[in-house]
Amino acid sequence: MGLVERLEEDLRQALKNRDEVRVSTLRLARAAVHNAEIERGRPLSDAEVQEVLRREVKRRREAIEAYRRGGREEAARREELEMAVLMEYLPQPLSEEELRALVRQALRETGATTAKDVGRVVGWVMARTQGRADGRRVAELVQEALRD
Repeated sequence: MGLVERLEEDLRQALKNRDEVRVSTLRLARAAVHNAEIERGRPLSDAEVQEVLRREVKRRREAIEAYRRGGREEAARREELEMAVLMEYLPQPLSEEELRALVRQALRETGATTAKDVGRVVGWVMARTQGRADGRRVAELVQEALRD
């Protein structure tokens, strides 16, 4: 079963279970996937669906930060619940140690030594994580490694 079919089936199940948060989140995810399919003019592969879902997770993460800055804890909590639902459809993120090992390997293979090389190293790492790492966190680790 592909990811789109899994989203559809899980939506039907959430409707039966009357799980409000799950229903609304899956409907929004389905709409985002549908819009991407219209934009591209074809059905999406599972990898492309995951890309769409990663964007939705990123939006939730940014919204959580904004709500917390604005003192709207209840809205932030709702976004966290939605983000948790979306994360179920994405591969497990790499651990901190796995990321650090990839950064060390990238530094060796790219020959990076200065802060000017951060972009090249981050690009190298992100190309190999297949969406399992946050670009902001990778950049932090690369900058930290180049300072040492």
